[in-house]
Amino acid sequence: MRTLFTRLRRDLVVIAGLGTLAYMILPNIVVTVFSFNNPTGRFNYAWQEFSLDAWKDPCGVADMCGSLSLSLQIAVWATLGATVLGTAIAFALVRYRFRARGAVNSLIFLPMAMPEIVMAASLLALFLNMGIQLGFWTILIAHIMFCLSFVVAAVKARVLSMDPRLEEAARDLYAGPVQTFLRVTLPIAAPGIAAGALLSFALSFDDFIITNFNSGNTVTFPMFVWGSAQRGTPVQINVIGTAMFVIAVLVVLAGMTIGNRRKKAQPK
Repeated sequence: MRTLFTRLRRDLVVIAGLGTLAYMILPNIVVTVFSFNNPTGRFNYAWQEFSLDAWKDPCGVADMCGSLSLSLQIAVWATLGATVLGTAIAFALVRYRFRARGAVNSLIFLPMAMPEIVMAASLLALFLNMGIQLGFWTILIAHIMFCLSFVVAAVKARVLSMDPRLEEAARDLYAGPVQTFLRVTLPIAAPGIAAGALLSFALSFDDFIITNFNSGNTVTFPMFVWGSAQRGTPVQINVIGTAMFVIAVLVVLAGMTIGNRRKKAQPK
């Protein structure tokens, strides 16, 4: 008994980690299982029988794939905009000293601490006062502003950990500013930039509150899911959710594999 308690206490962190991971993955497993369901009613909440009909026709529900395509477009453009702006801001905050630098640093991270509904309502008021018609562009602007803080946080952490002597060595070898940035600075900062970009894509694609306030008559995939939940949940929603989850896992595994190969390839 004492040996058992000793092992449990020694492996408590591992057990807690595995339990947390199982708790987080459980909803995805439920979504995946019910993507093979053939419900008898409008709602896909009770298991009836195994079926591949939804996988054979994922766009069988009207307007669902249209809203999915729109969400993907907005997520891609929001990721590009937030990544470019966030990377530039992160380098500016770390490498340069200017007036109100502390205030700018605080304002950049404010959206991360602010409730989404506050930002959504303030952006809606701004667009209405400026006479801008709500739709694709207002959603895109809102998503870029929302994702910007997360990119800055990821890239800034990476830039702070960079060794400035590497860039100094490149300049000593007569590399110009552009050459130093492209061949030394950018490759070192790339993991942070990639992390910020992936996070931006996930946040933009998944966002509902900010989108709902600033969308007008435009319907994105999260809004389509919310509307479907009021009148009936098609199985195809589970199919799209399962596909997105599998793609995300594959991207993470590919990144880990590439990183491990690069570590092994580096000379010791």
